[in-house]
Order: sequence, then structure tokens, then C-alpha cells
Amino acid sequence: MIDAQTKYVAIFGNPVSHSLSPQMHNAAFNHLGLNMAYLAFNVNEAADAASAMKTLGILGASITVPYKEAILSHLDGFDEVSRTIGAVNTVFAQDGRLMGYNTDWLGVIRSLEQVAILPGKSCLVLGAGGAARAAVYGLQRKNVKVFMMNRSEARGRSLADQMSCAFINWQAWDQLDVDLLINATTVGGEDQSLVPEQWLQSGMVVLDMVYRPLKTKLLRDAEAADCLCVSGLDMLLYQGTAQFEIWTSKQPPVEVMRQALIESLEDEAN
Repeated sequence: MIDAQTKYVAIFGNPVSHSLSPQMHNAAFNHLGLNMAYLAFNVNEAADAASAMKTLGILGASITVPYKEAILSHLDGFDEVSRTIGAVNTVFAQDGRLMGYNTDWLGVIRSLEQVAILPGKSCLVLGAGGAARAAVYGLQRKNVKVFMMNRSEARGRSLADQMSCAFINWQAWDQLDVDLLINATTVGGEDQSLVPEQWLQSGMVVLDMVYRPLKTKLLRDAEAADCLCVSGLDMLLYQGTAQFEIWTSKQPPVEVMRQALIESLEDEAN
């Protein structure tokens, strides 16, 4: 029950109406009996998110598309991980200061580690935004050799240079032999995939960060090719559990949060 003592956490982005984070985090707060509530706010600028947190006394926030990179200049500080990745997806108000963190990389790594041993593997990452940055950072920490592709070559090469990994031209996909493939773009869904079916090889681990529907075209194609499939819902879950720990200093109820996500997607489908 919301009262004068309730502490608020929010998600800021544009758009945010599709986000499942409120369901996930509110289920966790309720399960542990925490007097906290998670709200969603559509904002027009990254600065609006920082201003709202300070003005309203919001305890923490998730930062989503398109503000993960722009929010850095509006924070009072951020950790070294966020500095290296160049993006923040989590903010925590500490002693009146807004501090930035990145848990997206943990979402990537923890979801992949459910199905694969990562050190020594190779991975192709599609995309050049904040999610791709987080994926590359996490993979490199696990001693995975990373290749990048992006539809905009200039943007892709720039990020590859920043992250010290190889950029592969889109037309040269057939020259690659990798163990993992990650779609870190927003392109995907029921009938659309950037990945030609012939890219997919038996035994490859495929993570699609797009989680609507739960089984995207990319994951359906990967399943047909006998790949190991990882849903973007897993990444959402594990980046969220890491956020929960930052905001509450408590162990997150992982299965409660997972079930809330699954039920929300099932409700949408019905």
C-alpha cells in the first residue's frame, strides 16, 4: 500500500509504455514486503530524468532507450564500468547525488552463462548502441573474442575501435565462424530478423535482446538450426536483479521476478 513513507523507483525513456520492468520490480518489492513502488515515465530529454529524480526525491531509476548514453552528462558521478561502456542504465540517489551504474552487461553475461561456458569462445555482436557496448564489455571481461557488425558501418567501426574489437563488414558474414551470436539491435520480432538463416550453425548460442514475442523470428530460426537459444527476457531479468541489489541492498527474488515477466507477456498475448 502506497503511503507517505513509500520510496519510489522509476524507469525513464521514450517510449516506456511497453516496458515490463514495473511488473518485474513491483512483484519483487511486494514479495519481500518492501514499501517501494516502481513507476514508468516518458521523458523528452535525458536531463528531464535527472531533474525529476532530484525534484521528486526518487530513490533509483532505470534508464532506457534512447538516453543510456546521454544521461551520463546529467549525473553527479558514475562507476568505472559505466565510464568504460559509455552508457548508464541504472541510477541510485545517494546522499543527494545521482550515481550511475551499468547492469546491462551483467544481464548479458548471466543469461549466457545459463547455457554456455564463455572463456575462450568467440562472439558476433550485431548493433552499435548502448546494449551492444554493454555486451562487448561483458564478453571481453569473460575472455571472449568479439566481432562486431552494424548496418551503419561508420558507427559500428567507431564503437569497435573504442572497445578494441574487430569490425566485420555486413557482406563478409560468411567469413566468420563464431560460437555465439547476439542481436543487440532493436530490430526483431514475430516476422523480422537481421540474421539470414544460413548464418546459424548447429551448436551456436544465440541471444536476441528483443523479447517481444518471447520466441522471436531469430530464435525460431536458431532453434530450427539446432542452436542454443537465449531469450532477451533472460537478459532483462538479470540486469533487473542487479539493479534491485543496488537500490535495496537485498537479495532479489529471482524466480518471482521471472514469473512476473512471463505472466506479463502471456497477458499481452491473450
